[in-house]
Formats: sequence, C-alpha cells, structure tokens
Amino acid sequence: MHKHGNLLIKVGLSSLVFTASMVATTSASISASEAQSSITKIAQVNPSTTTNSVGGPLAKELQGKPVVVDVFATWCAGCKNIAPTLSQLKQEYSGKVNFVVLDVTDKAKLQETEAKAEKLGLGKFLEANKSKTSTVAIVDPATGNILALYKNNPNKADYTKILEAALANN
Repeated sequence: MHKHGNLLIKVGLSSLVFTASMVATTSASISASEAQSSITKIAQVNPSTTTNSVGGPLAKELQGKPVVVDVFATWCAGCKNIAPTLSQLKQEYSGKVNFVVLDVTDKAKLQETEAKAEKLGLGKFLEANKSKTSTVAIVDPATGNILALYKNNPNKADYTKILEAALANN
C-alpha cells in the first residue's frame, strides 16, 4: 500500500509539473503574439468590441481640424516608444491638426487631465482609456467619431494615412 501511495504521489507531481510548464509555455506564446499585435494598429475601430465615438462632438476650440489624442504617462515605456513619431507628426501637421495629450502620470495629473478632458469633450474617452497609456486616437471633432485607434504604434505612415484622409474630407 505504501509503495502504491508513493507511486501515485510521484505521478501526481509529474502531472502537476507538466501542466504548470504547459501553462507557462502557452502564456509566453500569448504574450509574444499580444506584444507583436500591440505595436500594430489596433483598429479602424470595431464597434462590436469597442466604442467608435468619444461620446459626441468635441469642444468648439477643437473644431475644423482632426484631433490626435494621446493617453500619456511619464513612466510609460510605450509612450516613450511613440514619442518621436508623435513629435514628427506635431511638426508636420502644425496648424492643420489639433494634438491633445491626456497625462495620467499620477493622481494629481489625472485630476487636471479629467477637468481638461471634460472641457474638450473627451471625458468619456479618458474614462474608458485612462489605464491604457500609449493609446492614440484620431478623432473627427465634428462628430466625435474615432477614425483610428492605436496602441504603442510608432509607425508614422499609419497616422499619416488617416490624417491625410481626414484633412481631405474637411
């Protein structure tokens, strides 16, 4: 009886170790594919999975030009990754596009940002995305429709394509 008990314990432990290693391998595979997809464009927003609007038209001061909304934090590695791209876009589209940074670095900044977002018509967007740093949305200010939504995407061409189309429609 004692020998059978030890054998059952060994088989049980082996199964547990095998299961744990399979879970770890599967998690690593998922993480790698998720990391790759987070660098690419998330969506021309899919209404079945996310909202395709910030909740309505944006503030009067943002009207007439597409709006690039950046959810930012100083501690965010993804934000640092996309910063050079956003800086280039700001230079290239100066006077043609409005850029809004929603800084969620800490509680104090978040309180300031929440007030700013409400004033600009971006309160609902901030509420839905304040924990999603390195998210960048391109918004039609007249309708509040999100034209594109990116997560940690440093590819300038993706932004340029949407901005050029939005500018052509103005």
